[in-house]
Amino acid sequence: MLTPKEILKYNRQIILPEIGIEGQIGLKRAKILVIGAGGLGCPILEYLVSSGVGTIGIIDFDAIALHNLPRQILYKEKDVNKLKTHIAYNYLTEKNTELQCLLFNDRLTDDNADRVIQTFDIIIDASDNFATRYLVNDTCVRLNKPLVYGSILKFEGQISVFNHKGSKNLRDIFPTPPNPEDVPNCDQNGVLSTLPGIVGTIMANEAIKLCTGLPVLSNQLLILDVMNWQFHKINF
Repeated sequence: MLTPKEILKYNRQIILPEIGIEGQIGLKRAKILVIGAGGLGCPILEYLVSSGVGTIGIIDFDAIALHNLPRQILYKEKDVNKLKTHIAYNYLTEKNTELQCLLFNDRLTDDNADRVIQTFDIIIDASDNFATRYLVNDTCVRLNKPLVYGSILKFEGQISVFNHKGSKNLRDIFPTPPNPEDVPNCDQNGVLSTLPGIVGTIMANEAIKLCTGLPVLSNQLLILDVMNWQFHKINF
């Protein structure tokens, strides 16, 4: 059930017929794991917590660096060299005092992936490397967890929802990870500071729709180019 405070707080969502009281209760009951608290993870966490998701898990092993700040909107200059999970926790629990926030100050690996992922309803991959993306995907398939996927580079982003009600997964569109030496990354090729915010917000949007039973990007890959404002949706 929702408290009077929650009904007042989330009124603008609740009055949407597609959400309603039941949808808001679905958000409150949801347990969502966000893998990575960086450029994508920050807007995802911001909007999930603001929308009333009841339990959020965050796994990240990294400390905040000065060059993170243009993209990672939960952090300030005074937070440099502090753990991302700790600063994110402080910010998010102040924003929503009803939030249950679980921290994993660790790198996701073959050894801990099942243990970390199995207790959550929805998984969001906000990582920045293919090894983690494939590990997350394969673990979600094995544990039958829906996965919200996103990636960014330069001016382009990709979003999809994998393994939802029998839908396809990452390996159905990209069967094997590329050679790491052949993969461009943001460290070497750059990324527009606003792009993670745009893509992360879309990822949060898909997670909210999963919680409330609305249609999502199943068996579809959304590709957006923010330089030319071109959007493509590929069915696979």
